[in-house]
Amino acid sequence: MYELKTKPNDQSVIEFIEQVESVKKREDAYRLLDLFTETTGCEAKMWGDSIIGFGSYHYKYESGHEGDAPVVGFSPRKAKHSLYLAQGEPEREKLLEHLGKHKTGKACVYVNKLADIDIEVLQKLILNSITYIQDQYSTDMN
Repeated sequence: MYELKTKPNDQSVIEFIEQVESVKKREDAYRLLDLFTETTGCEAKMWGDSIIGFGSYHYKYESGHEGDAPVVGFSPRKAKHSLYLAQGEPEREKLLEHLGKHKTGKACVYVNKLADIDIEVLQKLILNSITYIQDQYSTDMN
């Protein structure tokens, strides 16, 4: 049976951020930590080796695949910051048009540095993601 690798753990978020090699990326990671914490009202928790998540929800697909995931989160990756925001949220694409310099992948929004984006738009994306996930799933926002 398949077991998810990305699970919450007791690794220190601060220790993880302190390991980020680039000083600028580390500073941005602390700004993201503050922004996500203030916006979600949740304590940051490490998910797997590299995702800083906020809140949690349990999903189950029609295929039977199920698991737990953070409601929102980010990861200060070497190349870009990965932002984990709800896919399918109705306002997402319109807000992304106003976010600033970014790229999108299958599940993430990627930003090189926070100076490239509008923080207020990111905050709205976080809030909309929370609402969307809460409408779809049972969540724990502690």
